[in-house]
Amino acid sequence: MAKISLNTLLTRAEEQFTSGKYENALRTYGLLLKEYPTDSDAQIGVFLCDIGLESAEEAQALFDYYQIIKSEQDDAPEVMANILSTLDISQGKVAELINETIDKSEYRDGIGYKDFLKFIENRGDFKRAFEDVMFSTKVILKNKNEYVLFITKLIEKNQIELATQFLDSLSNSFLNDQEIYALYHKINEKKQNSEN
Repeated sequence: MAKISLNTLLTRAEEQFTSGKYENALRTYGLLLKEYPTDSDAQIGVFLCDIGLESAEEAQALFDYYQIIKSEQDDAPEVMANILSTLDISQGKVAELINETIDKSEYRDGIGYKDFLKFIENRGDFKRAFEDVMFSTKVILKNKNEYVLFITKLIEKNQIELATQFLDSLSNSFLNDQEIYALYHKINEKKQNSEN
């Protein structure tokens, strides 16, 4: 089987890349690497396509920069590889910082469900601890699971009216959800048992 021309594939990949067809360019660069595993243009092209799938503007700017330094410097692939590895590390650090900041800012105006449970445990009296929390701050429920556990805890502690209010206020968010229906069922059972 004849090898595909390096220049033909590289030209095709670069055309696909510059026209914003990053997935096609990625496949073409992949073919290039299969035939020519050490080709630095193909290796860099793969990284740039990956960036392009997330940020076209950034990828195009890096591609243009690479084209310029390729004609001016012999070590252009090495320079570009260093830039890309630095960029990759920086993006990881930025993502880490963003997630950390989001977590901190979410709890600035209240306490998380796990902290709420610890507070109740330390107090020993659910009703009193719950009232203290509700009058001084708010409980932040980050996902459906915490929401279901919170409502279940209210039902277990005979806070039926409050549990019903919480369920009613957010039931539109969980339309036709069996776990939510089960909570309503628990409330009805609790009401019937207290009437008997």
